[in-house]
Amino acid sequence: MQAPSTPPSVPSSPTGPVSPWWRHGMVWLVLSGPAVVVVASVATLLIALTHPDPVLQVRAPQPAQEPAVQGRNHAATPR
Repeated sequence: MQAPSTPPSVPSSPTGPVSPWWRHGMVWLVLSGPAVVVVASVATLLIALTHPDPVLQVRAPQPAQEPAVQGRNHAATPR
């Protein structure tokens, strides 16, 4: 009969003290991407709210532009 085997040992921790999570560079690499996107979106929102685009007045097409307008409208209609 065989002797009971000993359970596998728990892997030992790395030598030296364990550093906190914010000391690891990979954490900041992973968190910096979404943080930059949030800051950029807030900046874009502020720019859009403080500097709105002016409303353009719709004018009737000039006689010289009439063929281009007809061609555009013809190309946009479904068959």
